[in-house]
Amino acid sequence: MKPFPLILSSPSGGGKTTIARRLLAERGDVGYSVSCTTRAPRGREQNGVDYHFMPVEEFLARIDRGEFAEYAEVHGNLYGTLRSEVKRVLDTGRHVIMDIDPQGARKFAAAFPESVLVFVLPPNARVLYERLSARSTDSAESIARRLRNARDEIAAVHEYDYVIINEDLDTAVRQVGSIIDAESARRDRIHALDAQIAELLSELGQRLDHHTSVS
Repeated sequence: MKPFPLILSSPSGGGKTTIARRLLAERGDVGYSVSCTTRAPRGREQNGVDYHFMPVEEFLARIDRGEFAEYAEVHGNLYGTLRSEVKRVLDTGRHVIMDIDPQGARKFAAAFPESVLVFVLPPNARVLYERLSARSTDSAESIARRLRNARDEIAAVHEYDYVIINEDLDTAVRQVGSIIDAESARRDRIHALDAQIAELLSELGQRLDHHTSVS
């Protein structure tokens, strides 16, 4: 089986990061590509674990060298996914789970056309609003910005291969897991399938010849 990247997108509060973390904890056939950022570490974040933290100058130099599969500026900081980091996980035989926005998903899918794109939708606008406004410390301006971003991101849902309605987290995790299983069984992802089929047909032909000759 040929491993592939799985891109999860959703508006803020949609649940893509939580789903990704659950799958990483529950499945041995998936891995995570550690992203890069120019922002400073927060709390107990560790370099190389949560993010690759790097100076702006280094990030820009890596852009010039074409090292990123996707990158974007978010609230004044740069975020991106290194091609080498994705290939590192794929080379171990595991699928790569990515939780990125539609803009990044477009760039990433162009760099890795074998990617599977999954959009995670909230069950309705009320639930999404409650999730976006749950932190009492957020200003009205901050909530309005998230709502605008959510509206723009949901409009991109037609670009995705699959859509999951995240009404119940356990169900959503199982559904994404089922997508991974189904995509793993696609004909073009099965390693050396032509050789396996040729061997199977050859053996069946020999057995057929044997039974034909003794009949």
